[in-house]
Amino acid sequence: MKRKNWLLAITFGLLLGLLAACSGDEPAGSNEKGEGTKEEASGEKVLNFTNPEAIPSMDPAIATDESSFVYLAATTEGLYRLDEDTQVTDGIATDHKVSEDGLTWTFTLREDAVWSNGDPVTAHDFVFAWQRAVNPDTGSEYGPYMMNGVIKNATAVSSGEKAPEELGVKAEDDYTFVVELENPTPYFETLTTFGTFLPLNQKFVEEQGDQFALGADKLLANGPYKMTNWDSTSDSWELVKNEDYWDAETVNMDKLSFQVIKDPQTALRLYEEGTVDRIDLTSDLVDQYVTDDDYTVSADTFVYFLKFNQESSEALANKNIRAALSRAFDKEALVGEILNNGSIAANGLVPKDFTPMPESGEDFRAVSGDLVTYDLEAAKEFWAKGLEEIGTDSVEIEFLADDDETTKTLVEYVANQLSTNLEGLKVNIKQVPKKQRLDLDDSMEYEMQLTRWGPDFLDPFTYMNLFTTDSGNNWTGYSNEKYDTLVWDTASKLASDNVARYNNFLEAEKLLFEDAVIAPVYQASRAQLVSEKVDGVFVNPFGATYEYKWANVAE
Repeated sequence: MKRKNWLLAITFGLLLGLLAACSGDEPAGSNEKGEGTKEEASGEKVLNFTNPEAIPSMDPAIATDESSFVYLAATTEGLYRLDEDTQVTDGIATDHKVSEDGLTWTFTLREDAVWSNGDPVTAHDFVFAWQRAVNPDTGSEYGPYMMNGVIKNATAVSSGEKAPEELGVKAEDDYTFVVELENPTPYFETLTTFGTFLPLNQKFVEEQGDQFALGADKLLANGPYKMTNWDSTSDSWELVKNEDYWDAETVNMDKLSFQVIKDPQTALRLYEEGTVDRIDLTSDLVDQYVTDDDYTVSADTFVYFLKFNQESSEALANKNIRAALSRAFDKEALVGEILNNGSIAANGLVPKDFTPMPESGEDFRAVSGDLVTYDLEAAKEFWAKGLEEIGTDSVEIEFLADDDETTKTLVEYVANQLSTNLEGLKVNIKQVPKKQRLDLDDSMEYEMQLTRWGPDFLDPFTYMNLFTTDSGNNWTGYSNEKYDTLVWDTASKLASDNVARYNNFLEAEKLLFEDAVIAPVYQASRAQLVSEKVDGVFVNPFGATYEYKWANVAE
C-alpha cells in the first residue's frame, strides 16, 4: 500500500557504485463504506481513486507534471520501469551493455511487446520518440531538459543547430537500440524509466497530427493499462487492463477509475461512502483521522517554492526585493498549522533524505544546510534596501497558484504574511487550473508563483539543472555564468568524479540562494486515507509518483 525503506534500498545501490542519480460530479458507486461498486459486485477487480486536477497532457514529449507522468507510466512502457524497491526492472528492454568508456549503451529489446493496435514495439519507436522530444518544432520542455548534455548532440538539436536525425540514438535493428552519450552518465539507467523517454509509434502519431494525445482514441498503449473515457478536458477517466501487454498476466486489476475532486470535504464523503479508495487529507482533517486504521503518511521528495519572474517587473528584477520576499513568511507555522500533514519547512532546493554525499554518506541537505530561513529582521533590511534601489515605497505583485482548496489556504497565508511583514507590499492572488498555470509559466506570463519540483532521477542534477540559463524549465529570467558552469561541469568534465560533482552541487545551491532566484517553502508529505483493500500500489521517490502495474485488491 505504500513504499517502505526505499531510501535504504537506494543507499545500498549507491554503495555498490551507482551515482546518487524529475469538485466534480459524484461518481457512481455504493452508499455505504465497504459495500463496493457495481463492477466489484459483478466480479471485476476495480479500485477507485481521486485526482487533484485534470490530466494536463498524455504526450510524453509535452508532459511536465505529476499527473501526466503517472498516467503515462501506467499506459506506456519504456526501456525500464521501477519495481517495489525502487530498483530498475525489465520493461521493453531485457538487457543492456555499456561500452568501456561509458559512452555507448546498447539495449536489447523484447520481441513480444506490441502496441494496442497490434504493431510491434521496436527500437525505431524509441528513436522517433527521443528525436521528437528534442526537436525544437515539438516545443518540449522536458526533452531538452532531460537530454541536453546527456544524449550526444541533444543540445545542438534542441537549439536548431543540428537536425533531429543527428541525435545520438539509432536502431541497429528492430530489437537493438543504441544510445550514445555526451559524457559517462552512471545514473542513465534510472533516467530511462522517466516519461520523457517513452517510445512512440511514429505512424500512429503522424496519422493523428495535432490531435495526437488529446483523447483516449488518439493514444496507443504498450503498457499495463489502456486509457478509456478520457479527453483533454475530462474530469474522470479509467485505466483498463491491457490484454496485449507483454506481461499482462502480472496485471491483477481489471480497471482503475479516477475522478477529479478538488474539494476535500467531497473527497472525504466519497471515501466514507466507499466510493473511492484513497484520498489526500487537508490539515483540518488530519487531527480527526490520525488514529484511523486507514490513515497513512508518506514522505515525499517534492519541494515547493516561490518562483520569481525577473523579467516581469522592476521590483522582481531586484535581488534584494526577492531576498526579502524569500525570508518574510513563517514556514514552520505553515507546515505545522496550514498543512499539518507531515510536510517540513524547506530551506534549500535539494530535499531532505534524497541523496547521500558520496564519501561520508551524510544527507546532502544536512551538509548543504539551511540556506534561506524565515528571518523577519533580515527580510525588512533587504526590503528597505531594495525599495531604495528601485526608487519607490510600494510594490504590487501578482501571486499565481493552482486553484485547489489546499493551495488556496496556503497562498492566502503566504500572501498575508508577505503583505503584513513588508511595508508597502500588496499581493494579488491569482488562482487558475493547474494546466493554465503551467501554460502561464511556460510563456512567463506571471510575476510570482507557487510551484514545485520532484526528482526525475536519483541525482542532485535533477534539481540543480532547473535554473541553468538554457534549461527548458527555468522561466525566471535568471542567468548566471558561474552557476551554469558549476552545474554543467557535473555532467561533463567531472562526470566520473562523484566527490567533485557533489562539491559543485553544494556550491551551486548556495549561489542560487545568494541570487535569490526562488524562495523555498516546504518539502511535502502526503497524509492520506487508504482503504485496506488497496494493495500493490507503490509510491516512487522519483519519476511517476504512483506505480499501478502491480496494483491489486487485498484478500
